[in-house]
Amino acid sequence: MLTIAPGLSIPDEELIERFVRASGPGGQNVNKVSTAVELRFDAGASPSLPEALRARLLAKRDRRIGADGVIVISAQRFRSQERNREDARARLAALIESVRVPPAPRIATRPTRASKERRIEAKKGRGEIKRGRGVRWSGEA
Repeated sequence: MLTIAPGLSIPDEELIERFVRASGPGGQNVNKVSTAVELRFDAGASPSLPEALRARLLAKRDRRIGADGVIVISAQRFRSQERNREDARARLAALIESVRVPPAPRIATRPTRASKERRIEAKKGRGEIKRGRGVRWSGEA
């Protein structure tokens, strides 16, 4: 059971773990033992996730979320299978936690009169500076 927050957890039956050989340092161990973990979770078909959370999760632009709604997390940071397994589960929980709270709706605001005036004055000032840069020819040489 992967617990994300109080009242929100994913049963182990919905998580598919595949162990593969990791790349990187590890000596002979890396050639013999499958320590890297590929964790798959079908968020689109999961009954554990509330509908609103599932919609926010699938709308999130993340390369780990496929078009079919399957989340694939690959973990090979550690040399032991168990630590990589914990790392993959923690990263899945963090991904789901990031969309758990809906974003606050944006309240449209308008600029104040004073801020508009300050902006126009700043633009006029910049224009004066640029106008003063030109070479002025007064008559003939």
